[in-house]
Amino acid sequence: MAEQTVTVTKSAGSSATASGGRGTQSKAIPVAAVSFVSGLVGLLVANLVLGPLAIVLGLFGLRVDSSRRARAALGIVLGVADIVVFVLLAAHAGAHHGSLNWSFLSSR
Repeated sequence: MAEQTVTVTKSAGSSATASGGRGTQSKAIPVAAVSFVSGLVGLLVANLVLGPLAIVLGLFGLRVDSSRRARAALGIVLGVADIVVFVLLAAHAGAHHGSLNWSFLSSR
């Protein structure tokens, strides 16, 4: 099966494809890698946005890219973990335990 990638072009107004477009300089970005990175970053920040993005891109990566199946699967697992972390933090804050606050350089 051929490797499916997203194509990013460098020139304005023209686009190139993997099958040999107009000769513009392009660089392919694997979808599975984007899924993995968004799931990993989503554990720390913006987990409600990056979690579902990692799941969708991971499922797409599993479907089209046979060489990076493990990375796509890890992206899906990390995306689910992002949503679980968000639900746990929301439940903790909603149970009148306060919220998750970081305090630097405080007297307490």
